[in-house]
Amino acid sequence: MKVNQGVISSLLLLPIYSKLVSTQRATSTLTPPKPPDSEFIGFHSVTVRNLAKMPEKHIPPKIESFEDLEVHLRGSLNPNKTLALLLDYDGTLAPIADHPDKTIMSIAIETIINKLAKNPNIFLAIISGRALDDIKNKIGINGITYAGNHGLEIESADNSRHDYVLSEEILENYNRLVKDLEENAVKNNAWVEDKRISLSFHYRAVPVNMKEAIKQEAKQIIEKHGYTANAAHEAIEAKPPVVWNKGEASVFLLKQQFGEDWPKKVNVVFVGDDTTDEDAMQKLQGVGKSFRISPDPEIKTFADFRLTSQDLVVDLLSWISNTYENEE
Repeated sequence: MKVNQGVISSLLLLPIYSKLVSTQRATSTLTPPKPPDSEFIGFHSVTVRNLAKMPEKHIPPKIESFEDLEVHLRGSLNPNKTLALLLDYDGTLAPIADHPDKTIMSIAIETIINKLAKNPNIFLAIISGRALDDIKNKIGINGITYAGNHGLEIESADNSRHDYVLSEEILENYNRLVKDLEENAVKNNAWVEDKRISLSFHYRAVPVNMKEAIKQEAKQIIEKHGYTANAAHEAIEAKPPVVWNKGEASVFLLKQQFGEDWPKKVNVVFVGDDTTDEDAMQKLQGVGKSFRISPDPEIKTFADFRLTSQDLVVDLLSWISNTYENEE
């Protein structure tokens, strides 16, 4: 039998990664490995599940009505089992706006989120690219878990913090990155959303004929400073070069809340709309249900289903609420 060399390398690294995760739980601090060699930076944790079948992107079934939810999801969630509901914010709970400050949840979304947050059988977490304080202010619900900066900052329902500790070198590079972007790429209405440890370079308001050039210039600057450049909605997300993202954060939260055997204990649902959400969808493929919001019928995703519009999030959350109706 031909053995994949990448799988062998990943297996050899498992003891290192397990020690890292154990340390994170014990100290409530998400600490990068020392030193982070190139082999480890490219490593994604391997489980028995995805050794059998590695997650793959595909064109998923579409959902464009409440009736579709009934057809595709009937019987998929056991209401006698706790639900872990993990949600993105921008483009998921709130429509994308021309400026992050202008995003707002609809009354229907706000109402259903508050109802779900009060259900004792539901663990609710918001996992956003926004800074932690920003996303907490946007949602405004006490007693739920918030993960900001793509999971680099986490505050649990009991207000305990679990932050990924970045090295001084990475933080210094970040400060240089912000300065470089502001001096050389912030022009023609482009701007930097500084989130202290990651940033978003926004070019939505740049004239159409200038967008591509400015986007490429910003991308080159981001990568020059060792940060990862990820495409977003009319923006580039600059993330530090560490093995931590919405996927790793999702698994961390599930282990912290429910233990190592969380896949046996809980139903998991993740909903997101962007490329950074794919990290969580990849981690949860086969052990949860995930939904990618996109109007593109040809989009390939790790998600189990595609919601054809952001409006359908209300229907999905209502369907979940009905399934987990609080009988108090």
